[in-house]
Amino acid sequence: MIGQIYADALAGATTEIEHVDGTRVVLETARWFEPVDGDETLLSRCTSPTLDIGSGPGRLTVALARRGVQSLGIDITPRAVALTRKAGGFAMLRNVFDEVPGSGQWATALLADGNIGIGGHPEMLLRRVRQLVRPDGTVLVEVAPPETRSRVDRIRLRRGPHVGDWFGWATVSVSDIQRVAGAGGFPNVDCWTTHDRWMARLS
Repeated sequence: MIGQIYADALAGATTEIEHVDGTRVVLETARWFEPVDGDETLLSRCTSPTLDIGSGPGRLTVALARRGVQSLGIDITPRAVALTRKAGGFAMLRNVFDEVPGSGQWATALLADGNIGIGGHPEMLLRRVRQLVRPDGTVLVEVAPPETRSRVDRIRLRRGPHVGDWFGWATVSVSDIQRVAGAGGFPNVDCWTTHDRWMARLS
């Protein structure tokens, strides 16, 4: 059900993120389709080849391709992959924890739009990404502002009466990314902020 609700959200259906305490927040999918202020600082740091993890409809994957940067988006939803391909990017239906082409050869991995939260265990996710990038590879991560508490939430997607399964999603504050990155195999961290977004380069 989660995949279908996510697909419906990408098609424009109003979808909410529901927390276990009943709190609901509208999932703002519109920002995934068009350039967002601050994207440039991520894109300019990507080198070929770049793996865009949790690429959604391919905003960044496509932008990289247009710059001549070899890029591949991976996402768990067929509609997201189809939208990326339609926009001119390369994408595959793939979970980051499954087999990924080019393992150990990616120069850059992208975890934008809070995708450090995938799986609800950021250290484990980064250890997996460590396997995907080459020894001198880098990971570009979008993190939460310093005043935000790092945490793992149990959430699900809701579209009207339709709900998906509960899953874990992590939030990592820029204040904690050094510790999390080190545990994930990336001891070097450089952070910056732009347009109220916080980013980190892990190497």
